[in-house]
Amino acid sequence: MPRFPLRLRKLLPVLLTGTVGAGAAIFFAGTSDAAATLGASAEAKGRYFGAAIAASKLGDSTYTRILKSEFTSVTAENEMKWDATEPSRGVFNYTGGDRILAQAQANGQKVRGHALAWHSQMPGWAQSLSGSTLRSAMLNHVTQVATHYKGKIHSWDVVNEAFADDGRGSRRDSSLQRTGNDWIEAAFRSARAADPAAKLCYNDYNTDGVNAKSTAVYNMVRDFKARGVPIDCVGFQSHLTNSAPGDYQANLQRFADLGVDVQITELDISGSGQAAAYAAVTKACLAVARCTGITVWGIRDSDSWRTGTNPLLFDAGGNKKAAYTSVLNALNAGGSTPGGGCTATATAGTVWGDRYNTSVTVTGASTWTVVVALTAPQKVSTVWSGAASWDTSGNVMTVKSNGSGNTFGFTTTFNGNTSARPQVRSCTAG
Repeated sequence: MPRFPLRLRKLLPVLLTGTVGAGAAIFFAGTSDAAATLGASAEAKGRYFGAAIAASKLGDSTYTRILKSEFTSVTAENEMKWDATEPSRGVFNYTGGDRILAQAQANGQKVRGHALAWHSQMPGWAQSLSGSTLRSAMLNHVTQVATHYKGKIHSWDVVNEAFADDGRGSRRDSSLQRTGNDWIEAAFRSARAADPAAKLCYNDYNTDGVNAKSTAVYNMVRDFKARGVPIDCVGFQSHLTNSAPGDYQANLQRFADLGVDVQITELDISGSGQAAAYAAVTKACLAVARCTGITVWGIRDSDSWRTGTNPLLFDAGGNKKAAYTSVLNALNAGGSTPGGGCTATATAGTVWGDRYNTSVTVTGASTWTVVVALTAPQKVSTVWSGAASWDTSGNVMTVKSNGSGNTFGFTTTFNGNTSARPQVRSCTAG
């Protein structure tokens, strides 16, 4: 494990739905709508594609070019951890974290916060504390840092790596654990009080498949949900070699079934099976409706903590690797769209010279609301089997079930724009 471990235009597969008279219609090839970057491709599925970055590398033009063009979310590698943000007790330093935040905001990117409470990379003064004194200092740290970044972080790793690798699913023996078994719960409650809007995550490694450690985390999350402890998401670091576990998707799904989002938070893969493994992980996330995003831990191989294993999507020179292509192809190939208890899948229909059809099928709910975004100047001219309304721009359409079943459709006029396709933004049950 690292000492420093801790974005999809919508690809609508073409469906040829009837015979079209010569010269009256055209059909878009299956790849014509594929997004050209990781971030754009993931975004069209309602997900983010992010990278962990270091403030010290923001002066590197190749680094920042890739960061800006490919990713829609960033995570600070070290700049938001305890030793960086509170080097002396009660004295806070946000310089590095704020620099990363400013860079992300300038790029229009979201920020994942990492990490509020962790037994590693604690400042020296905190390492010398124990018991209730350490508990108080930890909770104050969580409150102060989450308050400083309030409203600016989409997801926080509130607690990081609190379970042991002992094959028994035990809690890690750490100074934080020795403050009392409820320390994780206390940290989550403090984080919620400090920033009610941020998604609060538990994050860990070697939990990618179904095993004793991931099951122990699963049981904790289930208990938290049952007792109203504020937890919104679980992060799976996914530091892999050659392949992902065979039950990777099933593991993500069982956590999602508890009512939390799942996020792949520190992805890097070494070994000869790298490209295939990256594709498998991406497909697994797309197949789980509550998998909201993927973050790779670094940008270029030379930026990785796994020195010499070349586990990332770009080589040391900033060139795209085969693994990059496999991820982009997997993203553009499709998947489910995240939502509150249902999935909306769009299928492209016939395309005429001035308009085209799209059908959307909803699974997982008998009543639903689906949000679809268009690209101006395209407009929807007809909607069937659903009740539609539009926002003030006329570019975002909300369709509610009207008793006609779980498939609705619509016709869109090009109005001069023949390249863009509708993007399903969300599906909400009820």
